[in-house]
Amino acid sequence: MNPVTASLISDLDKAVSRESDEAVCTEIKAALESHLKDPGGFLPEDFCAPHPDCYARRLLHRDPRGRYSVVVMVWGVGQITALHDHAGNWCVEGVYRGRIQVVNYEPEGEAGGVYRFRKNEELTGAVGEAGALIPPFEYHTIANDDPNHPSVTIHVYKGEMKQFAAFVPCEGGFQKEIRGTYYTP
Repeated sequence: MNPVTASLISDLDKAVSRESDEAVCTEIKAALESHLKDPGGFLPEDFCAPHPDCYARRLLHRDPRGRYSVVVMVWGVGQITALHDHAGNWCVEGVYRGRIQVVNYEPEGEAGGVYRFRKNEELTGAVGEAGALIPPFEYHTIANDDPNHPSVTIHVYKGEMKQFAAFVPCEGGFQKEIRGTYYTP
């Protein structure tokens, strides 16, 4: 692990010792933004390679005590997530390269297995910027907002997210699918 990555992990170790999710996320956001502004970069280049078929997810660090995990995501041109949640766990996301667009949604209800959502806000993140998703505000999509280049983001999750709910468009709203997470080689 290079010294900058080790420094980030040290900062995250301190942040997750806070008492509330809000305090943890505020401190993680500050740590990520501080490290993301390093113009030299600190991620190994093989972590920053896009995958041709879908956004790539690569595990950078798993806290030995299980308090958090750090995942690098690489977004090829035009790649986007489905509307999804984080299984009730907080997440702090920061932009390492490129630009991303995050669209947050508010649930409006469910009837007969069909879920309805209302678009709440659209945010564009540039290099060095970070934001937090703290349940119950966790429903969103993420997309590469750079039409010419891949974008790279760093996500710090409470624990290690092993599954999540994806909401797939259907007549009248969305159907919920439980999906497992993956790591890209």
